[in-house]
Amino acid sequence: MNCFILTLISIFVGLVIGAIDTLFGRVLLAIGDIRNANLLYFIPFLAVAGLLIVFCYTKFGGKSSKGMGQIFAVAHGEDNEIPMMLVPLVMCGTWITHLCGGSAGREGVAVQIGATVSHWIGSKLKIENAAQIMLTTGMAAGFAGLFGTPMAAVAFALEVIHVGKIRYNAILPAVFAAFTAAATSAYLGLEKFEVLINESHKIEPALFGKLVVLGIAFGLAGLLFTELLKYFKGKFASLIPSSYKRIAYIGIALSIVLYFLYSGRYCGLGTNLISAGLMGQEIFAWDWLLKLVFTVITLAAGFQGGEVTPLFSIGVSLGTILATLLGMPVQLAAALGYISVFGSATNTFWAPVLIGVEVFGGANAASYFIVCAVAFAINRNKSIYGAQKVSI
Repeated sequence: MNCFILTLISIFVGLVIGAIDTLFGRVLLAIGDIRNANLLYFIPFLAVAGLLIVFCYTKFGGKSSKGMGQIFAVAHGEDNEIPMMLVPLVMCGTWITHLCGGSAGREGVAVQIGATVSHWIGSKLKIENAAQIMLTTGMAAGFAGLFGTPMAAVAFALEVIHVGKIRYNAILPAVFAAFTAAATSAYLGLEKFEVLINESHKIEPALFGKLVVLGIAFGLAGLLFTELLKYFKGKFASLIPSSYKRIAYIGIALSIVLYFLYSGRYCGLGTNLISAGLMGQEIFAWDWLLKLVFTVITLAAGFQGGEVTPLFSIGVSLGTILATLLGMPVQLAAALGYISVFGSATNTFWAPVLIGVEVFGGANAASYFIVCAVAFAINRNKSIYGAQKVSI
């Protein structure tokens, strides 16, 4: 009976979070278009944007300042509160970061929004473990509403919190919430990114070997991102203890380099690199590495946003280059990079495989499975989420 009640509530959660995701996503896309059209007017103010973000989080943030760390703390039972203030802070902080050219993502925002809203609803229910179940449910809804990939969203929410342990009691509510959120955002006009690869490639010994090589390369790229993010967060904090000075100094340096290096090519989400790689346009051999470095520095400095979309762009850029070296179809290798660099950096397996199916179609599901398995093994259970627990 309790499962039935939570499942019904999860439909409402999906509607609410899908609507919030739509607002967040559509504003973010509009901001990106405005910035790209007027780069010179906005990118010089990246440091000012950073100071505003730090001020708001210092003044109003409280536990919200921990971001995904607070979500994981509550998920692990180490805390029991996710302040609702987190929602407007992370949304506005990400909008400001992107408006002024910061290299950052968006999924962390959606997951935090979903977890915050859903956990608050669950905490009001007189049902055992309702708050914990609804937190997982909200994470799935947040991811699904923004990316339009409900199956991957459910897998991500279930496996990312504690790798090796899945909360099966949250599966049904998470499924209903994720599919409802994805349908809601689609109905409200938030377009899903999708590039169907209809040509199926049979897994023969030669192709299998190439897939293993790709898995190793993409796994190492995800691991590099994870280790550099951890390193620079600590290094910046030790060199510049003041959060205001840290984000201001690094913001000034970033704005100069991001503007003069290919006129903002590495600003924002990285969707320009994703489109270029998958549509056969020019990708430079160093695109993946520069996008990786700029995203790491942006986030380590204290700017807001997620990591996932930049990880997608890093994977596509690297996959495009490796396809030429290995003699593989470029679009397939780019798609494999899209999903497996994300899987490596987040220490997840099923979520990236299902992203492949939902974004690129199921014709090459076996290739997704192989490359993601290798990338997952290569990353040594490291994760961009420092509070993630591992039991494998």
